[in-house]
Amino acid sequence: MIQKGALDGIRVIDVTTAVLGPLATRILGDLGADVVKVEAPEGDPMRGLGPSRHDRMAAMFLALNRNKRSVVLNLKDSADRGALGELVAGSDVFVHNMRPEAARRLNIDYPAFSASNPRLIHASACAYAGDNPLANKPAYDEIVQGASGIASLFERASGEARYAPFVMADKIVGHELAAAIVAALFARERTGQGQQVIVPMFETMVAFNFIEHLWGHVFDPPVEGTGYSRLFARERRPFRTQDGHICVAATTDQQWMRLFKAIGRADLADDERFATMARRTFHFAEAFEYLAAELARESTAYWSAVFEAADLPYGPANSLEDLIEDDYLNRAGFFRRYEHPSEGSLVSVDPTTRFSGTPARFTRPPPGLGEHTDIVFGELRARFADAHPTNETNNNRGDEL
Repeated sequence: MIQKGALDGIRVIDVTTAVLGPLATRILGDLGADVVKVEAPEGDPMRGLGPSRHDRMAAMFLALNRNKRSVVLNLKDSADRGALGELVAGSDVFVHNMRPEAARRLNIDYPAFSASNPRLIHASACAYAGDNPLANKPAYDEIVQGASGIASLFERASGEARYAPFVMADKIVGHELAAAIVAALFARERTGQGQQVIVPMFETMVAFNFIEHLWGHVFDPPVEGTGYSRLFARERRPFRTQDGHICVAATTDQQWMRLFKAIGRADLADDERFATMARRTFHFAEAFEYLAAELARESTAYWSAVFEAADLPYGPANSLEDLIEDDYLNRAGFFRRYEHPSEGSLVSVDPTTRFSGTPARFTRPPPGLGEHTDIVFGELRARFADAHPTNETNNNRGDEL
């Protein structure tokens, strides 16, 4: 018997675009939810980003939109907004990543939908939370990385402010949004009531940043400045060896002592600068410099054997290409190779979380633009007919809804 996903039976109406929102709803789809992606007539902009075989089916869209059905509605058109309202009235979750004012203007905000569906989870991501002058500013990954202090961390570490070379804010907040929606669904199971969920990008990323970097300001008044010093050491990086790089880490006092001995510097194990975690806090830069100097003397294979024997955490510094060829990932079935109805042979990554009873699955390929419009509204007509068996229906979606 095929096991159902944890969110089997949950319907999500998704009007998000770009990365943050589609990632959140992809997670919900992996967990078994029926995700209906509502797109403008021109489609999600990600349909055009990256290499492609056919128009509007580019790499970024394919990576973010599995386990979804695509419906085309023009939300600037009143009849199509009415159609969206009918879809939402029979659904469990509505998700958008528009500015709050834009959602109000389109009449798709929480008050507009909750009256007809009090069990609805109305979820959104925005730049800033609350009723303030910043609430309707646009939010993009680079802007949020800068505003939240992420970009400045690189300056403290290497002398130059920069963005992380991946869409850090979008992906972290996307995961936060998915978790918040699941939590709200769980609360609804207890109370029977839906609610509004707002995940602000700025506050979420500042909180993410300050887990370790609030540092001395955890205390009031502060006992030290901001920033976990270990993370700003110039030599905190994959260590260069004779023929490549290797990553090695130590956290506990015992691990540091084993590490010093493993690299032939047992004398450092007796150095008071490195004897305890509290002392090392002030001397991480020197410790990493000693490591860098010693590791450069031998090959990656040599140090791998040494660290394995010393029971130390270590590993390779893989490139993106290395990961695609990685033996462990390929043996584990991490990469899903599948046939897409229009795009041919494609590769995706499988859901990574393992459930013993409600597995996450890749069950539906990324949809063509509007591929499921007739199917989804046919289902809606059928439900309407079942609920109102004496009412005549017609084929005009705008009149009907």
